[in-house]
Amino acid sequence: MLKAWQFWIVTAIALLAAIFVVANTLLFTSNRTAQADIAGRQDYIQKSVQFEGLYREIVKALADLSVRNQDPELRNLLAAHGISVTLPPPAAPAAPSPRK
Repeated sequence: MLKAWQFWIVTAIALLAAIFVVANTLLFTSNRTAQADIAGRQDYIQKSVQFEGLYREIVKALADLSVRNQDPELRNLLAAHGISVTLPPPAAPAAPSPRK
């Protein structure tokens, strides 16, 4: 037979074990949710890397088009996304060749 103080010690240990089980369950669930979120982000990054070359070509084509047509709206659109387009300096007139 257990004495009163032994009963309360065993009960306290059992209560602590139950608290640890609940805490472990909550942490496990939280960890699984975080892992799923990270896996989703990693998948997005992997898929976006595949299109990097295509995106680069699209941006280059838009920049060339804005320069060729001198389109300030298209330049502003690119600038709004952090892409700066500079116009080439105007061509200097050819110097006359010296006559001999």
